[in-house]
Formats: sequence, C-alpha cells, structure tokens
Amino acid sequence: MKENTQSIVYFTLMNLPDFTSISSLFLLTMIFFVIITGRYFLVAGLFYFIFYKWFPAKFETRKINKKKYKKRQFEKEIKWSVLTSLLFSVAGTITVILWQKGYTQVYTKIDLYGWLYLPLSLVIFMLLHETYYYWIHRWMHKPAIFKIVHKVHHDSNIASPFTAFSFHPLEGFLQAIFLPVMLLILPMHYYVIIIQLTIMTFSSVINHLDIDIYPKNQNNVLTKWVIGAAHHAQHHKFFKYNFGLYFTFWDKIKKTER
Repeated sequence: MKENTQSIVYFTLMNLPDFTSISSLFLLTMIFFVIITGRYFLVAGLFYFIFYKWFPAKFETRKINKKKYKKRQFEKEIKWSVLTSLLFSVAGTITVILWQKGYTQVYTKIDLYGWLYLPLSLVIFMLLHETYYYWIHRWMHKPAIFKIVHKVHHDSNIASPFTAFSFHPLEGFLQAIFLPVMLLILPMHYYVIIIQLTIMTFSSVINHLDIDIYPKNQNNVLTKWVIGAAHHAQHHKFFKYNFGLYFTFWDKIKKTER
C-alpha cells in the first residue's frame, strides 16, 4: 500500500497528465504502439536479415524446413503482428492507468524489496507465465477453439521471425491480459518488467526462426530446458506437441514433448 501511495505521489510530482482522459489515453496508446511495433520490426527484422539475407550459407545446415515459405506469408504475418501490437499497446495503457491509480504492485524504489528480489521476481513471473501459456495453449488446440482463436498463428506451417506476434485478435487478447493481471498481484520493479518484455520478444523470434541456433547436444541446458526453433518447429508441424513458451518442463511433465 505504501508503494501504491508513492506511485500516485510520483505521478503528481512529475506533473504527468491524468491518463484516463480521452486525449491522454490515445496518446499513451500510440506511444506504446510505436515502441512495441518498433521492437517487433527491429528484433524480427534483425534476425531475418542476419540468418536469411546476410549469412544464409553459414546457417544452411541449421535450417529446419527446406521448403519455401508460402506466397505473401511475411505480409500476412506482419499484418496480424501489427494488430497484436495494438492490443499489447492497449494493455500497456491500462496497466499504466492502474499504476497511476495505485492498484498495481509495480514499484520504483529498489530498496523496497531489495536487490535479490529483482531476479527472483523475474523468475517467478516467467514460471507463472509459462504455466499460464502452456495450459491456455493446449486449450486453444481444442478443435472448436482452434478454428476461431489459434488457426491464424498456425497458418504459418513453416515459422519465420515475423510469426512471433502473428495472432488472431482473440489470441492476442489472451496473450495481452497476463501482464496487467499479474502486476495486480506480483510486486515487480519497472526495470524488471522491461527486461521481461525484452526476453519475451527475443524468445518468440528465436522460437519461430526455423533455424536452430542452440547447441545440438541434447544434454545441453539450453537444448534440454529452453525452447528453441527446433523444439517449436515440431509444434507447427504436428500441432499436438510442444506447447511451452520459454521452457520445456510442462511438456516433459505432461508428456507432450516431441
């Protein structure tokens, strides 16, 4: 409660506007939209140019699928990703308003919980996010739900860096709501939130790269416990395996790993 009061004071001292006004809502959402779409194009574009344009021969043996991409696939993926970014932007705006009103557990002073809590909160969030995503992902693969919610993402049979945010708006909504809901419960420093969002973006692009950049040794920690392109490509190919987001432990526990 102390930090909630501090967040209200912080906004007052910084002379920031009341973000619940229509003009401020629109402006803040557009700022988030520019940041999120910029991050998407920067990271996805960088990986695309490095692995597919600048040094394709170097990574040819690590390419998972040898078939060519569907005609206009990138264009469609970017269209859906931009729409997803808009949904993420709205979620970001809602989160800021909740923070401004003192409803979230977002804090600004590190000494409130100490330095050790910074990485601990990141780990807790990622484990909870992994759990949420694994089960919601399996639910989205129920036939009736899949056709409405998840098919857009799987239209990319062979994933690309641009597949990372390519979701139907309903799936984008399910993806977007997790962060603001968790911030109502879990104390997180805003620096940790930025780090988490950066990890999420890089992880999603790497998982959809269709070029395996992790070690081939099955006993390697990255290969065994962290999802990469080789692991996630099996999901896009067979649909009923490998439902995880960052880690493989739920797939191992529930025996859905291929």
